[in-house]
Parts: sequence; structure tokens; C-alpha cells
Amino acid sequence: MKLDSMYQDVILDHYKHPHGRGLRDGDAEVHHVNPTCGDEITLRVKLNGTTIADVSYEGQGCSISQASASVLNDLLVGKELTEAQKVQELFLELMQSKGKVEPDDAMEEVLEDAVAFAGVSKYPARVKCALLSWMAWKDATAQALAERETA
Repeated sequence: MKLDSMYQDVILDHYKHPHGRGLRDGDAEVHHVNPTCGDEITLRVKLNGTTIADVSYEGQGCSISQASASVLNDLLVGKELTEAQKVQELFLELMQSKGKVEPDDAMEEVLEDAVAFAGVSKYPARVKCALLSWMAWKDATAQALAERETA
């Protein structure tokens, strides 16, 4: 089986069987829209101290944007904030590589199913789809932390 085909299967599986879908209680909620294609997501983040207790979402859009939200849920829930931010930064680096970064074992260990989006990085319009939930998570987390500081 070719690697690209395997990656497509991972994306389709997350699209058909999403993890974390359905809005639950959270500390902060954001709504992001990709104006290029109309994909949208409402995402909530719940923190327990410095641990990500939950990430839930509702959205509509292409298989890439929806699968990416599912992968984000798998990767970030249960992680400490600093570790989750490193995962987000590595995924962003992969998405901004324009197809020049080939995931190695170390990257795959951190990103797990998210390496399936490596091929997406060759298509700038699709990169926005893959990053939609990740940017929403980053904003919701910043909002939750800011609200905690003012409480």
C-alpha cells in the first residue's frame, strides 16, 4: 500500500468516525470560518489546571477540516498545555512546509495520525482547511487562560 493511500485512509476514517464531535461543557468557545471555502467550526476547550481536560466541536466542511478536528481531539486531550502547544507548533510547521517536510519517525511519534496531512501541505487552499480547528483551539485556549486570570 502506498503511503499517500494510507494517509488518505486515515483522513477518511477520522471524517467518517469523528472523535470529540459534539459540543460539551468548556471554559471557552470560539467559532472560526474559512472564508475561502466556507468550512466552519465551533470549538470548546476545557482545562483542568494546566491539563487539557476536553476539546469538543461542531462543524461542517470538507473531509480535511473535519478529520483534522478529530485528530486534534485525539492528540491534545489529556496533555499538559506546554506539550499540547508543542504538538500544535509541529503540526503548523508540517502544514506550512509546502510538501517539503517528509515526516520521520520522531515527527510521527509526536503527531501520530496528524502526519496523514503531510500531503495536504502541497495545496495552500487545503492547508487552511487542515489548520481551521488548530487555530480555533489556540484561540479558545488563550481565551480560557485569559478568563482564568481575570477571575
